[in-house]
Order: sequence, then structure tokens, then C-alpha cells
Amino acid sequence: MGLAARQIGIGRAAAIVGPATPGAEPIVLLNLRITTDSDDIDEQFEGCLSFFDVRGLVPRPLTITVETTTLEGTGVTPLYERGLARLIHHEIDHLDGLLYLTRMRTGVNSIPVEEYRRTNTTTSHAWAYEQ
Repeated sequence: MGLAARQIGIGRAAAIVGPATPGAEPIVLLNLRITTDSDDIDEQFEGCLSFFDVRGLVPRPLTITVETTTLEGTGVTPLYERGLARLIHHEIDHLDGLLYLTRMRTGVNSIPVEEYRRTNTTTSHAWAYEQ
């Protein structure tokens, strides 16, 4: 799960992402921008606080490199892969004024969260990445 400052009315280039790994520290990203992304694309369902009751299939790169600043003011350029790349890319989109609906392929519609939950239990649409 993540949250971009713009989503809560704060005009700053800041986002926080909570990795799904138990015990992992939240990732704080300041003054961030994607510097590279992979040509390898993955399409998974995404949700958003802006559209909490629907989910949509969104293609995103499997790997991104992000230029950002730590809380201590140091510039870093971490590489993120798979689910973490997806989450961070989603939050950066918010900072750029984009919603995941704009990333969906033409002709693909979002679905109600109830339908997503049923679909997710019977197909491979859960965020499952091979190691």
C-alpha cells in the first residue's frame, strides 16, 4: 500500500510505500522521479484510494530505478522490482497527476472490487511474482 502527498492535499513530491514483507520498514520517497524502467512489462490488477471500489488491469514495468532523497537529505538511486516497482510507479503517477485508469489498455474496463475478489481467487491475477 502506498500514499502520495498529492492524494491528501499536500503539494510536495513525497510518497510512502509499505512493502508487503512482514516487518519491513516503510519506504519514504522525497523529490522522486523514475530514471529508468525495464522493457519487460507485467499486467496486474491495481486498486487506489481514489477509486477504492474498483480494480483495473494495469501494465507496468517489472523494474524501475528511482532517483530520490532520503529523510537525511542524501540523494540515492535505488532499483525496485516486481510488486515494489508497481507500487512505487503507482505513487509516482499520483505525483504526476495520473491515475491508474489512464495506464489501462484501451478497451479494458475496471471491475467492481467484489468481482475482483472472486476473480482473484480463481485465476492468477494476484500479485504473484516468480523469484
